[in-house]
Amino acid sequence: MLRPVIRPRRLRQSPAMRAQTRELRVHPSELVLPVFVREGLNAPQEITSLPGIQQHTLDSLRGVVAEAAEAGVGGIMLFGVPEERDAIGSGATDPEGILNQAISAVAAEAGGALTVQADLCLDEFTDHGHCGVVDERGRVDNDATLQRYAEMAVVQAEAGAEIIGMSGMMDGQIAVAREALDAAGHEDAVLLAYSAKYASAFYGPFREAVDSQLQGDRRTYQMDPANRREGLREALLDVEEGADIVMVKPAMSYLDVLADVSAESIVPVWAYQVSGEYAMIVAAAQHGWIDRAGAVAESIVSIRRAGADAVLTYFAVEYARALRA
Repeated sequence: MLRPVIRPRRLRQSPAMRAQTRELRVHPSELVLPVFVREGLNAPQEITSLPGIQQHTLDSLRGVVAEAAEAGVGGIMLFGVPEERDAIGSGATDPEGILNQAISAVAAEAGGALTVQADLCLDEFTDHGHCGVVDERGRVDNDATLQRYAEMAVVQAEAGAEIIGMSGMMDGQIAVAREALDAAGHEDAVLLAYSAKYASAFYGPFREAVDSQLQGDRRTYQMDPANRREGLREALLDVEEGADIVMVKPAMSYLDVLADVSAESIVPVWAYQVSGEYAMIVAAAQHGWIDRAGAVAESIVSIRRAGADAVLTYFAVEYARALRA
């Protein structure tokens, strides 16, 4: 009987051996926690389709910041949910609007322990739920929306946002935001481009979280899930326009796109483990069908292994604590 000379199992024979030969390690600072802040609440409110995740008040938000910082999480990405909406999303550029107040609150509370990040998009603030300004024919007007994005970028930077997440998928949004920020004296504001953002079914729970008013769909500006090369094209365009970081969203169903972007990008590459991806793991674990801790770890490791330098995930605090333990 021939005996194998090359035995890869040698490097798997004990926990110590596996740890020493492990190719990838995740650090808590590579995790970003998305957080929802809702106007008009007296106490945190559970999000039914995101078990364990809440909409927060400005007061309860401070506790979230402290908890995330203590766990070693790298940053908090803020989403605002206003009480009133209109066609152009006026609340997004109101310095006293809920999102901009939340940015200021986190900036004051964080004290440099984690990065203050803000979502820049109009969908939470418009009465039609689209990510931009809608014209008389009912289409999202790319260039009119860019003007609103430029205004939002400056207001968010003035409120204290260190990283501005450009998530609207308008052509030219990075160039416009960069020009507006630099002209206003915010040259240090970091632009995170949601470069390859797909029109995904996995956003469902998020729409409950932000009380989305969406009419129709977003397929004219978010990407077709069938397109791989286009994801890389979008990322490279954003780098040319001045993006400091590029993003692939969702993460787990688009690991091929993430790997493509990571292989070509000269700036950091992030990925967003979105609400539906979180909800599937939690629901399966609640039924006893999978091990929650193991599935959380494996899912985030897979995203990092595909090339993400950091991961936005609702599991951020949970997994950061597990890593530190």
